[in-house]
Amino acid sequence: MDVNLALSPQAIAFARLDTKPKVLARMAQLLSAAYDLDEVEVLESLEAREHLGSTGFGRGVAIPHCRSKNVRRPSLALLRLDTPIDFAAADARPVALICGLVSPENAGATHLHALAAISRLTRDETMLQMLADAPDTDALYALLTDQFLRTAA
Repeated sequence: MDVNLALSPQAIAFARLDTKPKVLARMAQLLSAAYDLDEVEVLESLEAREHLGSTGFGRGVAIPHCRSKNVRRPSLALLRLDTPIDFAAADARPVALICGLVSPENAGATHLHALAAISRLTRDETMLQMLADAPDTDALYALLTDQFLRTAA
């Protein structure tokens, strides 16, 4: 299924952060810089969603997500932490891989399809290990674009 995800190389980073609020702030920075969004709006939206319940998906992955009137299609950012942190994940495991998503405001099914695509990607044990082992942001970008292009075909 083609979810038509936007993925910019500028939306991928490594970081040394030690709290969920710092992770959300860095994710807002990545999303806003890569997709020309208002950083404060994105951060407030990510925080509001997180207050509804943790986006800690499990298996060391979190998928903080929100919506914005200023994007045309679901837009992805990836943050890999040097040291896993507590994210109140469903399985109680600390999180090291954060996949941020901002979707159009009225993209109900499209938003859900994008979340499902990210979920499928991070449930694949081989892919999860490859993302954990990637030496730099270029390698992470290549892995993600290859995977999303393959599943879209």
